[in-house]
Amino acid sequence: MPDRSRDALLTAFGSAVRTLRRERGLSQEEFADRVGLHRTYVGDVERGERNLGLVNVGRIAAALDLPISTLIAKAERAGSNGQAP
Repeated sequence: MPDRSRDALLTAFGSAVRTLRRERGLSQEEFADRVGLHRTYVGDVERGERNLGLVNVGRIAAALDLPISTLIAKAERAGSNGQAP
């Protein structure tokens, strides 16, 4: 995958996570506690700076009370629109 496509994917995923977290009224710290990850890691994900593994995608989806497929679909929409989901 070319770097621009990779970066766009990470940015879209992070945007989706940030939007969903905010919709649930959670701070990054509260959300990180629910996910079981450090707050700075979650911040990196939300900024599209972290290429996370499938296990952590699953943990994030679970903390958002969503199936992984829904989280990925929201990221795809964010990426295709160039906007937040």
